[in-house]
Amino acid sequence: MRGLMVLMLALLSACANVAPAISVPALRLAPAAFSGAVPLSLSQRLTVTPLPAVSQDGISPPAKNLDALLEISPDQVQLAGFALGQRILTVSWDGQSLTSSRHALLPKEVDEQRVLRDVQLVYWPTAAIQAALPAGWKLSEEGSIRTLTLGQQTAITIRYHATPRWAGQAELENTLEHYRLVIDSKETP
Repeated sequence: MRGLMVLMLALLSACANVAPAISVPALRLAPAAFSGAVPLSLSQRLTVTPLPAVSQDGISPPAKNLDALLEISPDQVQLAGFALGQRILTVSWDGQSLTSSRHALLPKEVDEQRVLRDVQLVYWPTAAIQAALPAGWKLSEEGSIRTLTLGQQTAITIRYHATPRWAGQAELENTLEHYRLVIDSKETP
């Protein structure tokens, strides 16, 4: 159990930096707004690294890995996260209600709304996301790169390395909240 706690703390230390003055807005898009083939079931390997990628002492912080299962249907989005073979987080969104279950040792820095937001920023259509953003925020897309900005400031850059986007690797770099998330996905039957 101690090993699980240490792993979870290490996984999340990348995201536990001082909260920025401006946060990326939460998204609560309907599951039906997902434009991919549904139902969709993905097995994922998530790799989180803090930004900047090299600290002031010149040392690169280690990457933290987590396994996840993501299911998207017209009615629901479900995500389960696993560390050391144990389920540490489940998140479920039906378009009205966000519910979650957390391992008792999972640090409070893990925010279920941020998890849902990042999933939707990576996989939902640009137009659906743009329509849900508050004034001043803009999501643009050029080729295989999606960029979320506030005014002239880039908050998030997403790079896709596969088609369809959920069938391979995607990289989310959140410069506003100081982390990089690499998502390696495989469709499961």
